Amino acid sequence: MSVNSKQQIIMGVDPGTNILGYSVICADKNSIKILINGVIMLKKTDDHFVRLGIIYSKLCSLIDTYQPLSMAIEAPFFGKNVQSMLKLGRAQGAAIVAGASKSLDVTEYSPRRIKQSITGRGNASKEQVAKMLMTTLNLTELPKYFDETDALAVAVCHYKASKKIAVTGKQFKNWNDFIQANPNKVK
Repeated sequence: MSVNSKQQIIMGVDPGTNILGYSVICADKNSIKILINGVIMLKKTDDHFVRLGIIYSKLCSLIDTYQPLSMAIEAPFFGKNVQSMLKLGRAQGAAIVAGASKSLDVTEYSPRRIKQSITGRGNASKEQVAKMLMTTLNLTELPKYFDETDALAVAVCHYKASKKIAVTGKQFKNWNDFIQANPNKVK
């Protein structure tokens, strides 16, 4: 895969314990190309710890194949079931460790921020996010699972956020790089 220096390869992850969504995009100026979009089906495995190993292994393999420089991951939303939240947090942790072990910059985004970035409304439905992605990325059909769409949305959200860090023609990888280059702009 040939990538020029202005292109960004970004992995988006929608963590889940039954279905985990992933997406890898190549973004260049205002053009976004989907390199891969899919899900990891975990329902067949009863052992939660085996599921975590599958998440880690599959994401590491995708990172090796597509060579993203960053991973954007959706933050878990707060639910009423503490056990479900714990399991979801572990799935998110396995994904984060996969990215960190491959030296990716990992950034977490709230579901509200992702929806705001894609649709302009922080309370948009999954259907609205999917349709907006379909329109803006010229997709011919929607993915089968909303987990795929959510992963794509978090990757696109990260790309849009990274574009906002660009100041006076210089591109920064993250806010820390911007602050180091511009200490006089921080109080």
